Amino acid sequence: MEVPIRVEVNGEERRLAVEPRTLLVGLLREQLGLTGTHVGCETSQCGACTVLLDGEAVKSCTVLAVQSDGRAVTTIEGIAAKGTLHPIQRAFWDEHGLQCGFCTPGMILSTAALLAEEPDPDEATIRHGLDGNLCRCTGYHNIVRAVQAASTRLAAGEAAQPIGAD
Repeated sequence: MEVPIRVEVNGEERRLAVEPRTLLVGLLREQLGLTGTHVGCETSQCGACTVLLDGEAVKSCTVLAVQSDGRAVTTIEGIAAKGTLHPIQRAFWDEHGLQCGFCTPGMILSTAALLAEEPDPDEATIRHGLDGNLCRCTGYHNIVRAVQAASTRLAAGEAAQPIGAD
């Protein structure tokens, strides 16, 4: 039995039918083809599946798709217009806050939620805000620097920039 839902995904209203047990990560990846939301641990430990649900960072592997009915979901694909980098993405790039990139979408969306709540966080606040996101490649130092740089960029009103713009 499928349940009809209406959800805004990356600014676009979608009307879908989902099984009640379908996870939000499955809806995004399998039904909508938004594969930037990664499946890591499937137990909410790693944060690779983090998306914004009405602006709040959530782990989409623990949210049922039906819980998104009538709500807005933002994935890494929707954080900036196609062909541009959001200031947070640019900061991660410039500060080398990524290596393999598997955790990066979740880190970026968690950063967006953190900076919406606390626009000028100190290092301890950043580390606490990202403690639900695991990275196996970095020592987190550059990730923290990327969040600090993103905070500065957003405070200065920086807009999304075309990919490759210096």
